[in-house]
Parts: sequence; structure tokens; C-alpha cells
Amino acid sequence: MGHLRALTVDQQVGLLFVILFGVLIVVSAISGLVMLRRSEEEGSSRHIRVKAELRAIWAGAIVFWLAWVSGALGATLLFAVFSFFALREFITIAHTRRSDHRSLILSFFIVLPAQYLLVGFRTFDLFTVFIPVYVFIAIPVISALAGDPERFLERNAKIQWGVMVCVYGLSHAPALLLLEFKNYEGRGAFLVFFLVVVVATAQRTQEGASRWLRRRPVARHIDRSFSYRAWAIGATTAAIVGAALYWTTPFKAGQALVMAFIAAGAGSFGEFVMKALKKDAGVPSWGNRSAITGAVGLLDRVAPLCFAAPVFFHSVRWYFQFRG
Repeated sequence: MGHLRALTVDQQVGLLFVILFGVLIVVSAISGLVMLRRSEEEGSSRHIRVKAELRAIWAGAIVFWLAWVSGALGATLLFAVFSFFALREFITIAHTRRSDHRSLILSFFIVLPAQYLLVGFRTFDLFTVFIPVYVFIAIPVISALAGDPERFLERNAKIQWGVMVCVYGLSHAPALLLLEFKNYEGRGAFLVFFLVVVVATAQRTQEGASRWLRRRPVARHIDRSFSYRAWAIGATTAAIVGAALYWTTPFKAGQALVMAFIAAGAGSFGEFVMKALKKDAGVPSWGNRSAITGAVGLLDRVAPLCFAAPVFFHSVRWYFQFRG
């Protein structure tokens, strides 16, 4: 551990990516060998799902690497593009009307760039209230000026919800990269890595626990596999993983465990909420494609992060401000 701390920030982050991509290469190779030994019919559907998951993990790792090497500006632009496509997926199935075009133009071409500009300039105080306060008021005003009162509340609530999740929530991920605190300068990449690992661990563990426990679901009409016990197992496992990764963060082991539990729990509940929205819209995935083969949309992949990132970001800021 002493040797790791003696490395420069760039060397530490570089070592993180070497380990990350090395593990992915080994896992991909083992997965390929296992599938080759099985007959095509025996593991075809499972093989498709595993390949889809590995592609998603590889894509996430590459995006993470690009966000770091491109610097603050590149990371902000990259996540802004993700927000744009995620919001497009959300709005596509939201059943808006022609009179909502002004509000949609405001959301896509004014609110989204403005939010990420605030992130890029590190104006975090304004960035955290811009959408929940000012945009929340502006969207229904613009919509009312269109003169269409039919289902007014429902239409505006959908747009506001899409902006909150796809723009506000996701914009907290690059904001983590830009956080600067005493004795932790330039190490924001470790915070993003910590967040993504604990959220992904909670999701996979919760899915496995749901199949193993076969408990009565909390909300059968939304998700037949979600239960409080499976959620607790997923969040607790993620907390233990987070405690093991404490050395990548400014936290001690116990503090990292608590932070990981909070982020993982928020991400799992967030995915549950997004499933309820998909049920309401009558679609199996945000990409509007069948989820059987694992071909889901971008928002399906980043939904837990959209909920976990704001909670984790403000927890980290509170921690540093409390210490300072």
C-alpha cells in the first residue's frame, strides 16, 4: 500500500485501468473457452446474454477510460452525449403531443448543454439546483404558452421526470471526476470507479439472490423478482466490496462501507422505479427492443447510475465539507 501511495496520481489511475482491462481480458477469454466447450443449442440463449453483458462492461470500461484521458472537457462532453441519447429514449416512449415541442427543444438544446456547462465550470452550487428549481418552473411555463391544456399535468410531468433522471442524475457522474479536495486532488476517477463497481455489484448480487431466495415479490405487477431481502443482500454485498476498495477513496474502511451501501441501495431502488415507468409505458426496455437477447437500451444500462450518482456525489461533498 505504501508503494501505491508513493505513485503519482496519473500513475495510480493508469495502474487502475491496467488492472481493470486485464481482468476483463481474462474474464472474456474464460467465457469464450467455456462457451466453446458447450454445444450450440445447450447454451445459446445464455451465451447471448453473457456476451451482451460482457460487451456492456467493455463499453463502460472504455467510456470510463476515455472520460479520464480526455480531461475535464472531454469527460463532460462525453456524458452530455450519453444524457442526450438517454433522454431521447425516454421521450420516445413518453407519448408527447405536438404542443410539447417547445418544452422538448428547451430540454434538449438549452437545459442539457447548460447543465453540463455548469458541471464543466465546477459551479456545483448552481449545478445542483438549476434543474430541480429553475427548469422545473420553466418547462410548464413554456408548455402553457403553447395553449394546449389537454393532459397538461401528465405531459409536463413526463418531460420533467425525463430531464431529472437523464440529465440531472447522470450529470453527477462527470461532476465526481471534477471534484477537488485537499489531499485528494486529481483523483476523481477513483470515485467514479468506486461508484460504478458498487452499483454494478449490487445489481448482479440482487438478481442472483432473487433467483435463489424466490421470496414473495414486494410489487408483483412491477417486478416479480424484487424483494426487500434480495435488495438488502445486494446492497450489503456492494458495501463489503466498497469497504475492500476503501484505499481508492478518501474514506476509511468503515466510511467506505457506509458510502457504498448508500450508493448501491439508491441505484437498486432507482432501477426498480424505472421498471415501474417501463410497465406504465408498456415496453420491455427503454430501447424499445426485446430484452430476451439482452439488446436493451442505453437508459436500461445507466438507470441505476442516474439515481446513485446524485446521492453519492452529495454524500462525498458533505463528507469533505464536514471534515474541512
